[in-house]
Amino acid sequence: MTEDALQRHKDKMAKKKASRDKLMAKKVGEKGLLIVHTGPGKGKSTAAFGMALRCVGHGFKVGVVQFIKGAWDTAERRILESLPGVTFKAMGEGFTWETQDRERDILAAQRAWEAARAMLADADTRMVILDEINVALRYDYLSWDEVAAALAERPEGQHVVMTGRNALPQVIEAADLATEMTMLKHPFREGIKAQPGVEF
Repeated sequence: MTEDALQRHKDKMAKKKASRDKLMAKKVGEKGLLIVHTGPGKGKSTAAFGMALRCVGHGFKVGVVQFIKGAWDTAERRILESLPGVTFKAMGEGFTWETQDRERDILAAQRAWEAARAMLADADTRMVILDEINVALRYDYLSWDEVAAALAERPEGQHVVMTGRNALPQVIEAADLATEMTMLKHPFREGIKAQPGVEF
């Protein structure tokens, strides 16, 4: 690169930094966030568990309730359960197409919700992950009004992460941060099964 090109780059980055510093100076607030991970792509729960690890790294208490995948023995469950300050409750009975019993699925979701409500009421729990709750809400296994009321009453500063495909419009509207995972390619379509370390 020429000296002139290097200087232009330096000037451009200096302007960018000044603009960014001005923007960041205005960001001083903190609050407990409602975070939603949805969409057909992979990584919704994985991203939530990454945030759980961040909380543990800061010495915060974390609660996890799994609404669907509880029947699976997953590596993330094993490792998170072993960490100090983490309560992990896998309460689902597997995917709805496997159980094929709506009443049983509703009862499992309601049991999971009772565990989640206890976590949401605990002022010492910094983050609550409601894994696959979006699915339970979409299938009317749970009432959004009841969930919304518990979210509104949770302790100040508590973060909640709701994962699962097809989040209701009301859930997206209530969220402070919503991310849609979009699938571009997936090996399953090429005949590759779920693999340890990638899917579970």
